[in-house]
Amino acid sequence: MLRIALYVCPQTICSSLSMAQDAFALANRLAAAPCFRLQRFSLDARPVQLEFAQIQVDGGLELAEQADLLIVPATGSAVGLTLESNARLLPWLARRDRQQVASLCSSAFLLAAAGLLDGRQATTHWALADAFARHYPQVHLRSDLLLTEDGPLFCSGGAQAGLDLCLHLIALHAGEWLAQQVAAAMVIERQRGTQTRFTPLLPHSEDRTLAPLLQWLREHHAEALDLPRLARQAHCSSRTLLRRFRLATGMTPGEYLQRLRISQAQQALAESAQSLEQVACQVGFSDRATFAKRFKQLCGETPGAFRKRMRRSS
Repeated sequence: MLRIALYVCPQTICSSLSMAQDAFALANRLAAAPCFRLQRFSLDARPVQLEFAQIQVDGGLELAEQADLLIVPATGSAVGLTLESNARLLPWLARRDRQQVASLCSSAFLLAAAGLLDGRQATTHWALADAFARHYPQVHLRSDLLLTEDGPLFCSGGAQAGLDLCLHLIALHAGEWLAQQVAAAMVIERQRGTQTRFTPLLPHSEDRTLAPLLQWLREHHAEALDLPRLARQAHCSSRTLLRRFRLATGMTPGEYLQRLRISQAQQALAESAQSLEQVACQVGFSDRATFAKRFKQLCGETPGAFRKRMRRSS
């Protein structure tokens, strides 16, 4: 029986902790014999008060050292507070190189701060990817993936990707058949693709001076547009527009236009029966091949796969 220890701290997200516990507990119920022994631990072996409940634990760090697999549930987006509050955990975590260790969502920051992820692949929530990459350049961040496995270390992307990782761990230690049964019972697909599918295509901009241009782009995205024309529309020089656009959106006008076209294509694919060629032309691409290649780069799946998934959902 695999011994699993789940870490609980004041920043632990209740849903992430309960999701992991539910997945492995369900696997035990569906298996012919219990496969996993679940225990919770905290830094000082005392109960932990979370936002919605006080969580009882089975012990402290000594208990966790006896486990085969450590799981650190998500700890939210206040990364600085989490690292400060869990400073005592980091040197202990750094010595867990002989155990399997898994992080759910934002708790990848704890593994990275402990040095466990140096030179290894990892992922975290797509919205935290830029901050993670800045703080831990020595980690091979794959924010496009729902989960990563590199040696004994496992990471998952945002929110429900934690369940994908739990299913992966169930398959690894108890077989794919059981993982499929748990997925079916929890009404979730196995192998759900990449995290890229859930990343917003268009960035949010608070620069109100750009709002008229962005609205104009939404109305004229299918036309042949270049930087000088956009600059004229914004009543400024090309150089000034490029600087302002990058500052406000993190990308060039050309990159934004490509994402806008793909965003419009997603709507057309979901709501109409037009062919891929018709959709490509409608949103401003000269041919289907270029459209399909760009769509997959930005969305993590082909236009056809996207349309099928939308039809299944509806």
